[in-house]
Amino acid sequence: MIALNSVHKVFNKGKASAVTAINNVSLNVAAGEFVVIVGSNGSGKTTLLNLVAGSIFTDAGSVHIDGNDVTRMADHQRSKWVARVFQNPLSGTAPDLSIIDNFRLAAIRTQRKGLSIGVTGNFREKVRQHIATLGMGLENKLEQPMGTLSGGQRQALTLVMSVMDSCKVLLLDEPTAALDPRSADTVMRTADKLIHDFKLTSILITHNLKDAYQYGTRLIQMQEGTILRDISGSDKSLLSQNEIFNWFS
Repeated sequence: MIALNSVHKVFNKGKASAVTAINNVSLNVAAGEFVVIVGSNGSGKTTLLNLVAGSIFTDAGSVHIDGNDVTRMADHQRSKWVARVFQNPLSGTAPDLSIIDNFRLAAIRTQRKGLSIGVTGNFREKVRQHIATLGMGLENKLEQPMGTLSGGQRQALTLVMSVMDSCKVLLLDEPTAALDPRSADTVMRTADKLIHDFKLTSILITHNLKDAYQYGTRLIQMQEGTILRDISGSDKSLLSQNEIFNWFS
């Protein structure tokens, strides 16, 4: 589903302050795989995610998604396959608009821009049913402004919005970093459920080693722009939480 082939990225190239963020990395992520990436600050995690999302381009190498060469496609061109949730609950939503209007804007992202862009009865019911799966009671508050919700509620709704239009790849960029522990737990459980229910291919970046241990089918540790460890399947299930902590000691 996702293939990075010998990708390389340098920031401030040709200057004394040049930094090699990604150093000749190759990575294949199979359809339906849930990859968790950990690493210290500056290890290249976010840069790698940005290369998949299309918010930055490689200096060398190629990026393929679902068999398509997207190496030089911008992020909005990749939106037919890729949805992304950021760490800031304020990102990706319009606070002054209602919940239902935010969902409609999200739907327009991947649909043809014709004349029928209003909120129909069928669309409203579809949104209501999807939100109901969160168990937060928000399906009865579709007219409530998004900005009046808590950070956890907004992140949970952003997750639901991201899968409404059959995206294939879900990128989670530290989605719980700005949340309190209870909200963070709710968001991660929601993300895990949606990934499994919709059979999404997903990459999660996190500094929360407990989440790295608990979630995902594959665990990658990055260091200095390279992949230091890549553990999947039964090998990941045999890892202890202390072992993962010791990677950073």
